[in-house]
Amino acid sequence: MTPVDLHCHSNVSDGLLPPREVVRLAASRGCKLLALTDHDDTRGLADAADEAAQLGVQFVSGVEVSTSWGKHTLHIVGLGFDPAHPAIVGGLTEVRSGRAERAQRMSDSLAAKAGVPDALAGAQKYADNPEILSRTHFARYLVEIGRAKDTKSVFKRFLVRGKPGYVEHEWARLHEAIDWIRAAGGVAVMAHPARYDMGHETMRVLLTEFKRLGGEGIEVVSGVHGAGDVGRFGRLAQEFGFLASSGTDYHATGEGARDPGCNPDLPIGCQPVWHRWRGDL
Repeated sequence: MTPVDLHCHSNVSDGLLPPREVVRLAASRGCKLLALTDHDDTRGLADAADEAAQLGVQFVSGVEVSTSWGKHTLHIVGLGFDPAHPAIVGGLTEVRSGRAERAQRMSDSLAAKAGVPDALAGAQKYADNPEILSRTHFARYLVEIGRAKDTKSVFKRFLVRGKPGYVEHEWARLHEAIDWIRAAGGVAVMAHPARYDMGHETMRVLLTEFKRLGGEGIEVVSGVHGAGDVGRFGRLAQEFGFLASSGTDYHATGEGARDPGCNPDLPIGCQPVWHRWRGDL
């Protein structure tokens, strides 16, 4: 196991724990290098960095930016950037501004197509940050009212393309997100590539475009990747010359594969992205 986690969430986006508690949990599991990567918001970074300093954990600034590429929604993790840089501040503000309208449309669709009234109000109960209403908040509410046994089941039945609660939404363009991250001095990493519903050839087109636009890394190890995914994207990282990243994608204990902290080792031959900040791990 490698004591690195470069993808996790707090209640600033759709995690359940405050930033300081996420850091404490990761430290308790032996993490030595951590990034908090909340969706489209960096307001948890100061508390997380302060807590990490007190616990002797090296901290890297992070964010997970929602982007659109053709018909696909992709998540791009920014690492090691200046959170106060105007490019990242302005870009993330723009992305967040569209979330309220999307949430209302999701609620309307759930009411009309699945007979779930007032889903927006239900989701809002789970959102500590009202600017970041996500599918995860809706999923937690649908579990609460007994429409599914867990959040994973909710996504499959209600919140993915073709299901009652899914609505099309135009996020930041892929090139915009990469430009914001790079302008602020950071590294752009494609999050959990195995999650994207695309075939092998489309993935190769995406990786080619991502690299051309300035993307530097992909998540090889992820809490949502199986062993086969790790091997596949480890090989693709080496083929395309990407740095390899590793993160749990932690949101809440019991909702994902692992708590924040350590991750399985990268495949042999992969170049770790975290060597930008710490080369001894």
